[in-house]
Amino acid sequence: NIFTQQPSYFGDLDETLPTVLQVFNNILHKCGLQCEGASAEPQKLEEKASVTPGNMPLQELKDIVLYLCDTCTTLWAFLDIFPLACQTFQKHEFCYRLASFYELAIPELESAIKKRHYEDNSVFADLWRRISHSRKKMMEVFHILINQVCLQPILE
Repeated sequence: NIFTQQPSYFGDLDETLPTVLQVFNNILHKCGLQCEGASAEPQKLEEKASVTPGNMPLQELKDIVLYLCDTCTTLWAFLDIFPLACQTFQKHEFCYRLASFYELAIPELESAIKKRHYEDNSVFADLWRRISHSRKKMMEVFHILINQVCLQPILE
């Protein structure tokens, strides 16, 4: 494991996590949603959410769902093979931020995917499969974090 050979990589991971969290904030922003405590900046009046997952162009919705799916799968794969990173994730309140993101974004994205009219039903099937996969991977990431940070210390 590279982290045991180079313990300073934990510091690199610590510095990288705000960028990972920013990915979720960017998705919320593109969907016209705002996460509590996600930004210290006030929202500009002219930035009032006019674009939502339900009315954004199909290509933009596809891009967001693909981006989310890729991000969630990558996070899950990383924590699955290296659960010691969970302590660093917890320092950044990752569970809270992930749960807040999930609560705000997933219902909106699912609703937008279901209600949209598609010329090609395979596009609907692909989007639905990817948002379902993203949802599953977010839950699995959350379970890994809770197991490593909360349950394992009690069992040891």
